[in-house]
Amino acid sequence: MLAFIRAAEHGSFSAAARAGHLTPSAVSKLISRLEDRLQVRLFVRSSRALLLTEEGAAYLKSALAVVDAMSEADSLAERLPTRVSGMLRVHTMTTFAKHQIMPWLPEFLATYPLLDLDIQLGPQYIDLFEQGVDVAIHSGFLPDSSRVAQRLNDNEWIVCASPEYLARQAPLLHPQDLLEHQCFGFSFDSQWSAWSFRENGRLIKVPFRSRTSFSQGDLLRDLALQGAGVVKLAGFHIGEDIRQGRLVPVLSEFYIGTKESVSLIYANRKYLSPRIKVFNDFLSSRVKGLCWTIT
Repeated sequence: MLAFIRAAEHGSFSAAARAGHLTPSAVSKLISRLEDRLQVRLFVRSSRALLLTEEGAAYLKSALAVVDAMSEADSLAERLPTRVSGMLRVHTMTTFAKHQIMPWLPEFLATYPLLDLDIQLGPQYIDLFEQGVDVAIHSGFLPDSSRVAQRLNDNEWIVCASPEYLARQAPLLHPQDLLEHQCFGFSFDSQWSAWSFRENGRLIKVPFRSRTSFSQGDLLRDLALQGAGVVKLAGFHIGEDIRQGRLVPVLSEFYIGTKESVSLIYANRKYLSPRIKVFNDFLSSRVKGLCWTIT
């Protein structure tokens, strides 16, 4: 039916084939099959033009009505998001799940009552799509792959401490002063573990010794909030603490100023699952406009 409509609109099988990404012979066979089923001739074929017969003109009117009805049905389905169902498997950082997903998750589950979520947690991006993961949310520089990464927001890693800690310690005026302070970091190697700064175009790396390290950022945050020392954590993790004054950025004038993206990653852009689509839309609407940087 669509091949017939395109042929009628474009006036030739070749043009209909280009519009439908088919070959002219395929279009011709489809229309011949349609004519055989209807037992009428729909076109008068000639070397110069393709003309509708009287029956073809009548059928075109009905075919267009059917296609319009199908489009309306698809549109109606899109307006019924609660019908989205099944299991959506998400892999993300623990801190992102706690601070950026949990606040709106009850609303999401109430909006899509037939959709179940399996949220798997890990500090670093691992390609688990072959093991059934539908969506990954991670920050930083992702390895080159065939996966699709969609930027959600910009993030910055912030060196900070509590006002109470800073009030009782020597001032932090230069990155090297960190060597005289109690600092805490991650227990695994990553781009976030290095505390690098810039002074007059020169890169400064501070080789501090972390007296206590964790593989989970929320425990580092807890130490900082208790006034134990200095930490370096993601803006999406501690942004609210900074806005509320519970944590204070330090050495900001020495920041490198490199922003990284927090990305939503999925296996393939084509035929995106409705489960992924509604989760993506919900997440994007919640993080849009949030400030996860200070420079």
